[in-house]
Amino acid sequence: MTSRPILVFSHANGFPAGSYRKMLNRLEASFDIRAIDRIGHDACYPVTDGWPHLVAELTDFIAAQAEVPVFAVGHSLGGYLSFLAAVQKPELFAGVLLLDSPILGYWKGTAFGMVKRFGMADRVTSAGITRERRREWPSLEAATQYFLTRKAFRHLDPDCVRDYAVAGTRAAHGGVRLAFDADTEYRIYRSFPHDLAAYAPRLRVPAGFVGGRQSKEVRRVGLRLTRRHFQVEMVHGGHLFPLEQPVLAAEAIQRMHASVAGGMAVRRGDRIAAT
Repeated sequence: MTSRPILVFSHANGFPAGSYRKMLNRLEASFDIRAIDRIGHDACYPVTDGWPHLVAELTDFIAAQAEVPVFAVGHSLGGYLSFLAAVQKPELFAGVLLLDSPILGYWKGTAFGMVKRFGMADRVTSAGITRERRREWPSLEAATQYFLTRKAFRHLDPDCVRDYAVAGTRAAHGGVRLAFDADTEYRIYRSFPHDLAAYAPRLRVPAGFVGGRQSKEVRRVGLRLTRRHFQVEMVHGGHLFPLEQPVLAAEAIQRMHASVAGGMAVRRGDRIAAT
């Protein structure tokens, strides 16, 4: 058994775990890091409304990987999955940390539920853009240069963009193709759980939230409900701050872990019950 706390990292939609190499490397001295490379790509855990199977994918991964409760850290999609998993199976978790995954309040959640019901999720999420995304390039070098020039990646650390090109593509047809299936990414956006507010009061493990001060997602959702149930810290950057400022993000994760370590200390001494 490792003497370091186990950190289970869950990535954002469309960004395989390897994209976060620079941030996670800064944490290796303090944590034993585990991660699912591409959430949502196992046929045993299909993408459905509210992501119940994706939550099960994460909880099954943790139960198989660790004998003691883990510190779960997730970015965007990964944060929401970590939160929902901790609510459902708190015995697996010593603590949970959400990176720019603000909790949607009751009224906004109800409104988004109606948007989904009428098939208009593409208008208020990144789903529509995902369907139009380029998927193939003649070489890894061509893909890397393409990503480095894209507006959506203009604030990302260049090393993270290169890591994304490596982790986010696979050899195909003499060149490379996106490793994160674009149709899966699209379905994940469209099926975002609109009832997160109902789960927040049921969270029973130490919980933190680190958000980007320039994050459009935080500005759109707000932090009123998040502040009620999570210890909150804000850092410089947008929604993708773990990839924009990977060193700053790693330091924030370490600070947040230390801040809630008192609540985690007892739980790390417990063994996970066999399931």
